[in-house]
Amino acid sequence: MSAETIAVEVVYSPAPRVVQRRALRLPAGTTVVDAVAASGLVAVGPTGVDPALSLSVWGRLQPPQHPLRDRDRVEICRGLVVDPKEARRLRYRRDGVRRRQGRRPADFSGTRSR
Repeated sequence: MSAETIAVEVVYSPAPRVVQRRALRLPAGTTVVDAVAASGLVAVGPTGVDPALSLSVWGRLQPPQHPLRDRDRVEICRGLVVDPKEARRLRYRRDGVRRRQGRRPADFSGTRSR
């Protein structure tokens, strides 16, 4: 790897369970919005990326002009369709039971007491 280029991965999920990835080699000093434009995953207009989308680097929200480093992962995030708490309430009403967490009670020893 030379000092003039950096390796960057851009990831976008346009729908649930659908992930699109692009591995790019870009010039040093590239910003988040430059990487998104180079990936071609979403359209970048003269005013930037669609305001309904947010940009993050390794899961941390970043401004479009944030400079990237070698091996950064840029994530293009969609807005939430429904609040997670509300989705949980709707699932509970629909299913009538809570989802099993796979945990055992703290006092479970695994043996029967006599």
